[in-house]
Amino acid sequence: MASRTRGGRTCSVAQALDVVGERWNLLILRDALLGSTRFDAFLNSLGIARNVLANRLNGLVRNGIFVRVPYQHRPLRHEYLLTERGRELTVVIVALMEWGDRHFVDGEPFRVAVHSACGGEVHSRLVCTGCGGPVAPADVTTRRND
Repeated sequence: MASRTRGGRTCSVAQALDVVGERWNLLILRDALLGSTRFDAFLNSLGIARNVLANRLNGLVRNGIFVRVPYQHRPLRHEYLLTERGRELTVVIVALMEWGDRHFVDGEPFRVAVHSACGGEVHSRLVCTGCGGPVAPADVTTRRND
């Protein structure tokens, strides 16, 4: 478990990593954002052990990233639907995808993020709330919020 405090205060980065920072969790989220909802779909896509997938999905449900909903009653089977909290992680997945494309892909990327309403490409960007302008990663720092 990541260190949860920094300077006597709760560290939101550490808490977020406790929920989604494990490799399989991020790949499960990626597949969910691509439309997977069922255990077998995740299992086939990821090549993950059944018990590991079950543990990861249970943790993501427990942390409010997914909600488990029955889709069949005999035998009982569930699908895993992203909650609003889970959908907010789209920003994280798109940023990771873009970073990976820039640093590890030669040529065209395998996928691009698109706006479902118009089909235009979607990109992660840092924007200043003060001036409204774009911000380069090198120009970002943090400060205590006292």
